[in-house]
Amino acid sequence: MKILIPSILVISLSLMGCDMRTMAADSEDKDQDLLKAKPKVVEAWRDMRFGVFICWGPASLTGKEVGFARNGPRQPFPWRGKHRRGTVPAEVYDNLYKKFDAPKFDAQKWIGLVKASGAKYIIFLTNHLAGFSMWDSKLDDPDIMDSPLGRDVTGEIIKACQEAGIKVILYYCQCDWTHPDYATKNHDRYLKYFHGQIRELCSNYGKIDGFWFDVGRSPATAWKSESLFKMIRRLQPDIIINSRCGLSGDYDTPEQHVGKFQLRRPWETCMTLGTQWAWKPNDRLKSLKQCIDVLVKCAARDGNLALNTNPMPDGRIEPRQATRFREIGQWLKKHGESIYGTRGGPFATTWGGTTRKGNTIYVHVLKWTDKPLILPPIKRKIVSHSMLTGGTASVKQTDKGITMDVPPMHRNDLDTIIKLELDGSAMDIGPRTAPFALLHGAISIGKRAKASGEWSTAYRAAKAFDADESTRWGDAPDTKSGWLAVDLGEEQTFDRVFISEGWDRVRSFELQMKKGDSWQTFFRGTTIGEDFSATFPPVTARHVRLNMPEAINVPTIWEFHLFAPKREKRK
Repeated sequence: MKILIPSILVISLSLMGCDMRTMAADSEDKDQDLLKAKPKVVEAWRDMRFGVFICWGPASLTGKEVGFARNGPRQPFPWRGKHRRGTVPAEVYDNLYKKFDAPKFDAQKWIGLVKASGAKYIIFLTNHLAGFSMWDSKLDDPDIMDSPLGRDVTGEIIKACQEAGIKVILYYCQCDWTHPDYATKNHDRYLKYFHGQIRELCSNYGKIDGFWFDVGRSPATAWKSESLFKMIRRLQPDIIINSRCGLSGDYDTPEQHVGKFQLRRPWETCMTLGTQWAWKPNDRLKSLKQCIDVLVKCAARDGNLALNTNPMPDGRIEPRQATRFREIGQWLKKHGESIYGTRGGPFATTWGGTTRKGNTIYVHVLKWTDKPLILPPIKRKIVSHSMLTGGTASVKQTDKGITMDVPPMHRNDLDTIIKLELDGSAMDIGPRTAPFALLHGAISIGKRAKASGEWSTAYRAAKAFDADESTRWGDAPDTKSGWLAVDLGEEQTFDRVFISEGWDRVRSFELQMKKGDSWQTFFRGTTIGEDFSATFPPVTARHVRLNMPEAINVPTIWEFHLFAPKREKRK
């Protein structure tokens, strides 16, 4: 008995220890789960494919960019480069709220337009770099309730979304240039304030669907992000969070450019309809064609699009922008089956792209050439095809690939959509690439390359000539001009060029050939964009250069290719 009792105690204590460790492990696993959205939440978000970003507040009164227009002391973004000062004096910027009346603000009209656009969710800016809260915050003074408008804008928008069946994601920038404790020795005190504001947003308005933070490339410790995410998901279990708060979050956020073809991780392109996030008088807006191109490319590359509108100071969404969003909605009403609920692929292209759902592949042709389209082979058999945009198409499938063509009179100016029905699921077909350079026989693929500079070895000049549309060349940091040259190995004749640029930064460029020790220009242009192509009188040269004397940021090129003249068919 004397031996048995201690044994029982030891076993009992051991079991208790195991139970405690199991409970601790379960608790740790549960906490870990709070760092990621539920898979069904992520999939439902991906199914929506299209959302509207809304940036509005007292800064709209300036007509300049939100946050960055403020010309005052700037505690630096943690662990990021410096930003140029704005042009609005801090004492003026910080008091704009005193003039912010917005008599025509109507949340229901805003969300009615969102619904008419075909978007399924919004991202609303609640707080930006200048630290002004667009809701009735007990932690902030002043906030929107202290303006002449005197209304809880965020609360009204959330309610309108809930009533209309539109999902709502709240934007919140973690930096606050006006807070006395931010980025100081008292930063922990600032974090208490920051977490408290997020708790308010999670607690005061019923169900919300996501948070969109906005300081990328900063460590999670800067924001105590793990405890922040856990708090958010304990209050809002079915929420999705982006990747700009030090943790990977649930999805990536390429900004102002279409993300590359990526099936392994969800992503969303955020892009302005005009040229900046906040309202700008007489701003240059994207055409309907540009908007449809971006939306289709995002879906075809397996991403979402959040397209920004920036309401006017009086509270109205600018009529020109409202018209554009309604036009997008009209297009989606006709062709939304090829966007909503689809996944990208299986083909990656530059002339458009493909989406898929069940046994169906939708081929989107945004830009036609004078040749039939050729896609790589797939193991599934095409049992039928039709034109979602009307008309007829020819589709031929062989072991070598799929050839498609549409008569010119049946090609749609916005997007020609060919619907392919397969004899089995399209979802298990692995990615197939159909890069422009390979399809059209570029003479520059794999040739030796040089550049004015390189961001790093990962962005070498050669990356622009590898026919891989997921790699790119980037010039040295802090440059706003540069050049990219290719050695064709011998003199060759060419009369066409294709350039794919990242972020639409170039404002002037020249194509040049080397003659002796000098470069001679044979073609000039202004902007490039993602899929620039041009023809010109035949040029014969060995060394060719893309010279970019003016850009708004570091030049970066995904692909740069030259093509030999087409051979005329013999009669």
